[in-house]
Order: sequence, then structure tokens, then C-alpha cells
Amino acid sequence: MATQPTDIRLTLKPESRLELIDVSERVEAESGDFFDVYRKSAYASHHTTAGFFEQSFARRLKHDPEALEKYVGSFKKLFPPNADYRHDQMELRDELSDAQKLVEPRNADSHLTYIGAGLENCVTYLNERRAPVFFIDLDGTNGDTRRTRKTTVVGFNSETVVQEQVLRIPMGSHPIGSVNLWDPKVGVLQQIEEHIATLGIEKGRVSLSLSPDEKNTGLTVNEYETLLMRHDLPDVLKNPLRFMAMRGVNMLRDPGAIKEKAKDYMKYDLVHVVNEFIEATGLSDTKVERIIDKFFQVPANRFLRMKRKVDLIVSDEGTGNGRIINGTYQSPILVQWNRNQDRTRTVNVVFSRFE
Repeated sequence: MATQPTDIRLTLKPESRLELIDVSERVEAESGDFFDVYRKSAYASHHTTAGFFEQSFARRLKHDPEALEKYVGSFKKLFPPNADYRHDQMELRDELSDAQKLVEPRNADSHLTYIGAGLENCVTYLNERRAPVFFIDLDGTNGDTRRTRKTTVVGFNSETVVQEQVLRIPMGSHPIGSVNLWDPKVGVLQQIEEHIATLGIEKGRVSLSLSPDEKNTGLTVNEYETLLMRHDLPDVLKNPLRFMAMRGVNMLRDPGAIKEKAKDYMKYDLVHVVNEFIEATGLSDTKVERIIDKFFQVPANRFLRMKRKVDLIVSDEGTGNGRIINGTYQSPILVQWNRNQDRTRTVNVVFSRFE
């Protein structure tokens, strides 16, 4: 009899704001034969400031936590804490109560680092060789408080595509913009949930991907908070160095008018950022000056690792009714940095069953 897919739910308690936690080690502690029984593992983060890197990328960095931390660190320098993020200006956050404003993390830098560095809410690893699988938390503490984090790991041996569909997503009139695909007005979540129930998927995956002909657009899974998505992320797409230039103070009110002195200041900082990036990824033959110049010359999508595909894990969690494993604030978000002619984007949806 074939082994049925199973899931393990873990609770993590980071000890520092940036922390790498080997989730595979925790899985082995809970189920010692997990990686012998299953050929593949799907890892899902329930959070918008903590996730995983794809196995191919982690392998390229030799699953080395120091290299991974240096790589993430290069993006954290692009998006330093305490810069002039709208998301962190609590007096503007109308959706929060006065009590919530007192404890809400000022973590726009972590959201932007998550998106820019290419962290993912869900990844799949082959279990053929034992290597660490790091849950990378960018916001593990809030002041002196350690935050509680959750991740789900699904073990399976094979995967079967059971249905595909194509969605047309209306976009706004602005060249730089984003759409929350979980917004009830868009209707994507309702359609997906209905398909999961109709297809009887108890454990599996829903993949959202952009059609190959879609340009100047990307996908991420993050918090669709208005100030973050309508101000901070567009600011990064227009001028990726804006927040690094501020260095924690309101140095530039006009991101399009970078003074030469400020530009030289950023180039000095960028030498250190790029050196850390090169050291982490092993690109020792790349010329630093050429990379630095590209930061000033090309659009954000050329070096921000915006995705063209995101995965969402489906699990019944023992109930018999499969559902998308989703954190409270997680939403798939479609981002564009230049509008197309008909102001819509094509998203392909693939439903798969784990076996």
C-alpha cells in the first residue's frame, strides 16, 4: 500500500530579529523516518516576513547559513529599519486601533527585504540528500518580545495535475500598481476554494503563474497593507535606493532628485552591499563597479528577485476537507511596474494533488 502524504505543523520561537532556523532538524525530531518515507517535502510559512529559499538557490549557496545571512543582509541594507516608510507611520494606519498602534511592529523593512530577496511562502525540496532547510525570519522579535512563528511541512512522493485554468486580472490605470488576489472584489480566492472542494484535494498545491508573454510584472505573497503596497513598494520600484539613502532619517523628500553628494554617499554604501552579495553568492569574477552602476541605471525588476510564480499549499489538516494553508495576513499579490495596453494580466492556475 502506497504511503499517504502527511503534514507536520511546527511552532518556532526566534531569539533574534533576523534568524535562520533549520526546519528539517525539527521535522526529524518529530518524525525520525520522515525523509526516508517521502521523496519530497513542501514547506509553507504562515508569515509575510519569514519564508524559504528555493532548493536550487540554497544549494548554490551550499546551504551555508552564514552565506544565506550575508545574502539577506545585502537587501536589509537596501531597506534599513527606521527609514521613512509609510507603513511604519502608525498615525496613518487607520485600520489599527489605538491599542494596536502601540504594539504593531514597525517592520516595512522586513516586508521589502522579503520581496526583494526573493523569499517564498512555499517551496518544495527533494529529500534525496540530507541538507538543512532554513526558515528565514526577518522579523522574529518585536522589541524584547519573541514572536511565535508557524510553518507546515507536507511529505509526499508524487504529484498529479488535476486541473488548470486561466484568469484575467484587471489592473489599475497607474503604471506602477498592485492587486490583492485575495480581495473579495477580485474573486480569485472564492474560485480557488470552490475548485479545491470540487476536485476533492485533501493535500496538494495551487500554483499561480504569469503567462510567458506578460512583461513588467511579478508575483509575491505578502501583506496587502495599503501604505506598504501603494506607497513603499512603488517607491522602491521607482527608485530602489531611496530608503538606503535616508539611512534612518528623512534625508530625501523627493526620491527623483538625488543630489550628487547623496549619490556618492550611496555608492560608498553600495560597495559594501555588493561585496557582501558577491561573497555570499560566490560571484567573485563579477566587477563591483559594473554592478553598482546597474543599481542606478536599470529598473528594479532587474535585481529585485520578484517571482513569476507562487505556490500555495493545500492540506486538510486531518479534517478531510482541503484548504489553502494561509497565514492571517498572507495574500498573493500581483505587482506591475509598467502597464500594458489592455490593463489586464493573465494568471495561470494549476491544481495538483499530492500522492
